[in-house]
Amino acid sequence: MKRIVVLVMVAALLVGGCSGMSTTQQRVLSGGAIGAGSGALIGWAAGSPAVGAAVGAGAGAVGGLIYDQYQKSQGRP
Repeated sequence: MKRIVVLVMVAALLVGGCSGMSTTQQRVLSGGAIGAGSGALIGWAAGSPAVGAAVGAGAGAVGGLIYDQYQKSQGRP
């Protein structure tokens, strides 16, 4: 029971914490999260999930920023 309450509270904080972000911040954060997850999987297969997650997060954040700049250059919010 306690575990469920904690999980619900953490989920609520994560969802509520992103509500005031700009589109740039949301895209960079999303890219970093996707990159960290993918990097951890690749790192796990290669033998070092922590390094894979760190490299993936950095690459994903940069990718999110590049995608944001592209969308803005196309006139999209």
